[in-house]
Amino acid sequence: MSSLNAPRIAIIGAGPGGLTCARILQQHGIAATVHERDASRCARDQGGTLDLHPDSGQDALRRAGLLEGFLALARPEGRQMRLVGRDGRVLFDAVPPGSDTEDGNPEIDRGQLRDLLLDSLDPGTVHWNHKLAHVEPLTGGIHRLHFADGTTTEADLVIGADGAWSQVRRLLSDATPVYTGVTFVETGLDNADARHPALASLTGDGTMMALDDNRGFVAQRNSHQHIRVYIGMRTEENRYRDAGLGPVDAGAVRDALLEEFTGWSRDLLGFITDTDTGYVHRPLYALPVPHTWQHTPGLTLLGDAAHLMSPFSGMGANLAMLDGADLARALIDNTAVGDAVRAYESVLLPRSREAAEGAAEGIDSAFAPDSAAQVLDHMSRNH
Repeated sequence: MSSLNAPRIAIIGAGPGGLTCARILQQHGIAATVHERDASRCARDQGGTLDLHPDSGQDALRRAGLLEGFLALARPEGRQMRLVGRDGRVLFDAVPPGSDTEDGNPEIDRGQLRDLLLDSLDPGTVHWNHKLAHVEPLTGGIHRLHFADGTTTEADLVIGADGAWSQVRRLLSDATPVYTGVTFVETGLDNADARHPALASLTGDGTMMALDDNRGFVAQRNSHQHIRVYIGMRTEENRYRDAGLGPVDAGAVRDALLEEFTGWSRDLLGFITDTDTGYVHRPLYALPVPHTWQHTPGLTLLGDAAHLMSPFSGMGANLAMLDGADLARALIDNTAVGDAVRAYESVLLPRSREAAEGAAEGIDSAFAPDSAAQVLDHMSRNH
């Protein structure tokens, strides 16, 4: 596809997948506009740490010409995996082979990855504070995008990279995310090595998990000595809201969590009591498996909009970036938008089904009555 006959491409959402797609298109002289609801790149916290896999996330960055920049920021030591019993004993502790090389899955903060991608784009590519209100089909595969600020634009291809609750997906599929049965309460430790040395030591350099009897802790090293903690449990979707336990009443949330983890080691309970960031409730959702749609001219999806799954796959951001790279490549290689999207979707749909099935199995193993034994067996076989 040459720049002379390039279509008007609108990417909804400035996450890793959408930004990867825009970057690769621009490298080949094809313009794309990214519409993002955030007011700016600094409008909100981007979340925890990611391990980028050589055959997906790293491959996408290689095609985008950003692999060296990623490796300069990444933390190979962050691949350490540690499993702890509810009594605080370390049951498993290992760094996967290849973690000190490009062949491993080094970690990077989500915010650092997003900045790397944003800084690679032409100025003005991302239209901030552009929340999509709805999409209006016109004729010939053209769609008019209506934004919350009253502005509109038309596009020959609308790429839904707009996450779990995608507006674009509504034109392709009736599927909506379903509660997985597991809720995380997110908290965090600042300057952990100095202020929380015991918890920092228990976490190690990468990810520490303590899982048993349908509940557990996941602590992840981020950069700048921050540890992000997810306190998880299998529970009703709106349990905390229905009990009136909002983020403002941190003391009530703390006490409810301590009751939930009665009998667990004091060392682990410190992840609840020693928070520096308060508590944020995060119920986990996933799209039905398989999630498919009929090809529709002028529309497609990538990332969570296409295959939202639990974080226990380790594949969410990796697949989103691979989606973005593959879609960009298809648009570069095909003269017709429809042919490009069909080629892309023929790869995307079976790939995402396999990953989503694995993610569903992963969360079921992690939050089960015998989760400690299941996760220990998995770690022992895979590391």
